[in-house]
Amino acid sequence: MRRSERRETVFRLLYMQQFRKDEMPEQISEYLESIRSGLEEVPADGKVSADEEEMIRKSLEDITAHIPEIDELLNKVSKGWKTSRMGKVDLSILRLAAYELLYDDDVPTGVAINEAVEIAKRYGGDETASFVNGVLGQIARQTDPQRSPEKTE
Repeated sequence: MRRSERRETVFRLLYMQQFRKDEMPEQISEYLESIRSGLEEVPADGKVSADEEEMIRKSLEDITAHIPEIDELLNKVSKGWKTSRMGKVDLSILRLAAYELLYDDDVPTGVAINEAVEIAKRYGGDETASFVNGVLGQIARQTDPQRSPEKTE
């Protein structure tokens, strides 16, 4: 499973979590099983190793633990759009990418933003990609000018 496929899997689980938070351990297991059985298209080869499954679970756990801080920052930088008003797809993408920008030093800023925009193009509405790009650009500029998108490209 490629890193982008893992990221997309985490995005999908974050999205699901907004509807079934109390059932997430079972939902994660069922979702990963649906990948193995070929019912889901991510990853393309249908293979999820035990290590990859653990990384997915750990990422989801880490992101979930940081949602209060992430949402606070999102509310601050997204002018006129509080997290309570955002679409669930948009919010899931932003939470994942904001986590990568703020807490995952292994992911370059430009990669986190570009991957989020690609997920937004695939799953979001007409305006989602530009909204996600704008919000994440603001986060990058405000949180660490040395890691801003212009510095990584």
